[in-house]
Amino acid sequence: MNTRVIAFSLLLSFAWSLCLTPTLQAQAEPFYKGKTIRIIVGTTPGGFYDRWARLLARYMPKYIPGNPEMIVQNMPGAGSLIAMNHVYNVAKPDGLTMGSVLYGIYLDQLVGRKEVQFDVRKVGWIGSPEKSDVILYVRADSPFKTLEDMRKSTVPPKCGSTGTSGTDYILARLLEETLGIKINTVTGYAGGSEIDVAVERGEVICRGMTIAPHFGREPFLSWHRKGFDHHLVQSGQKRDERAPDVPTMYEVFEKENIPEESRRVADVILRGGDFGRPLIVPPGTPADKVKILREAHSRAMKDPELLAEAKKGRMDVEVVSGKELEDLVKKVMDQPPAVVERVKNILGQ
Repeated sequence: MNTRVIAFSLLLSFAWSLCLTPTLQAQAEPFYKGKTIRIIVGTTPGGFYDRWARLLARYMPKYIPGNPEMIVQNMPGAGSLIAMNHVYNVAKPDGLTMGSVLYGIYLDQLVGRKEVQFDVRKVGWIGSPEKSDVILYVRADSPFKTLEDMRKSTVPPKCGSTGTSGTDYILARLLEETLGIKINTVTGYAGGSEIDVAVERGEVICRGMTIAPHFGREPFLSWHRKGFDHHLVQSGQKRDERAPDVPTMYEVFEKENIPEESRRVADVILRGGDFGRPLIVPPGTPADKVKILREAHSRAMKDPELLAEAKKGRMDVEVVSGKELEDLVKKVMDQPPAVVERVKNILGQ
C-alpha cells in the first residue's frame, strides 16, 4: 500500500473517531446528571406525606446515577385528586416527575368518580416508606366515648376531611355502612393540619387519620399530654402498640356479628392502608427510569442516616416495594361487580 493511501486511511479514521467521541461521551453520561426531579405532593406542607417526600428527596439522589437534584412541590386539594390528575395527564413521562398521593386514591377510580382522569393500573409505582393503618380520634370533651355513643346519637358528629379519597372520609363512610354510625363529614380542607386546627377551634370534633403521625408529631403530642383527644377505633388487623386499649375494626365486626360479605367489602377498603405513602411516576415512563427510581427508593430506605432521621421524627418504617404496590393495585381493582357496588354505596357514589 503506498504512502498516499495509508495517509488517507489514517485521516479518515481520525475524522471518524472525532464524530464518534461526542456520541460515546453522551452514552457514558448518566441521564440524571445535572437534572432535577420533582416530587408532587398532594397534601399541604407539614404532614407525614410531605415529610416523607422531603426526607426521600434528600436521600434518593445519592443512589441515582448522576446525583440529580430532587425538589418537593405541594399541590394539595380534593384528597390529592388534583395532584394525581396532574401527574397522570400533565407531567412528562421522562423520569423527572414523581407524585406522592393519598393511599385511598384508587377508591375514587374504583367507584367511578367523575373527577378521576387517571388509571392507577397504568402509573408506575416506585415504593412506599410505610404502611398506614388508621385511627379515629374525637375531642375528649365531646359526648362520644365509644362507637356505640356515636351510633346512639341523634346528632351526627362533625368530622373533617380533605376529600373523598381522604382517610377520614373513607373511614366515616365505612362506619356508616357496616355499623350504622352516622357521621357528618365536612370536606374541603386543604390538608390534615388544617383539619386539626379546625378540631381545636371546635368547627369539627373528630378525624380519621393514619396512626404514625398521630403519635409522632404536634399537635397530637401536646394533645395527649393534656388529654385533649380520645381514640375510638383503629383499622389494623391487630392493635397498634401505641394504642393498645383501642379496638380494631375487625374486633368490632366480630363483636357485632357483621356478615361475612360486609367484612370482605370493608377489607377491600381497609387494606388500602398497605399502600402507605406511595410514590408514583406518570404512565409511559421508560422502564429503565422506573427501575432506577425503584432501586434508589429501596436503597435510600436502608440508609442509616435516613432511618435515624425517621426514628427521631417518629416516622414508622415498613417499606413496600414498587412491585408490591403494583401487585396490590391489581388485587384491589380486580373486584366483582357486587363488591364494587357495595363500595360505591359506602363511599356515597
